[in-house]
Amino acid sequence: MIRAGLTGGFATGKSFVAGIFEELGCHVVHADVLGRQVMLPGGEAYDGVIEEFGADILTFERTIDRRKLAAQVFNNPDRLSRLNNIVHPAVFIREEQFFEKVRRTDPSGIVIVEAAILIETGRYRWFDRLILTVCTQEQQVERALERDRMTREEVLARLNRQMPLEEKMKFADYVIDTSGPKEQTIEQTREVYESLRDISSMKQV
Repeated sequence: MIRAGLTGGFATGKSFVAGIFEELGCHVVHADVLGRQVMLPGGEAYDGVIEEFGADILTFERTIDRRKLAAQVFNNPDRLSRLNNIVHPAVFIREEQFFEKVRRTDPSGIVIVEAAILIETGRYRWFDRLILTVCTQEQQVERALERDRMTREEVLARLNRQMPLEEKMKFADYVIDTSGPKEQTIEQTREVYESLRDISSMKQV
């Protein structure tokens, strides 16, 4: 089995590329989905988040209102760090459980973990290979405006808080440029998949 991290800047096409990997037969897990799961009632991070951020972030149904929570950590690095320190360990445990399941059922399989801040958290060190999606900043803005209904100022503010893609490229084993037609992105992803499959096969020898 080989473990690969898939990361990139905001709106650079990570989810699209993850979908291609899944179609090619990879085992794909989305860190943001795990993050939502561990904050559900009964989840590993639920009580800790409420204790840290207060009951005001709860909805009438006692679920965590992610918008209210985001408002508390927006532009507040210390609060964001506290949130990450509660949520990330629980997410990492679920990732490791996913790895173990694949190791038992598909020893030569390829596991792809899609996550936004693999480099920033240092989590990238846990993977055999790191894949980075990139595109132009203007494309990031256009995609975010269309997808998330944010203002241009909100998108730019979010991009300015992130590590520049040029810096992230220093950590990447593979770079997939999503700025062109989808067919080009699919072809690049397929090439990365073939490389990962070769590496996984070699590990079995």
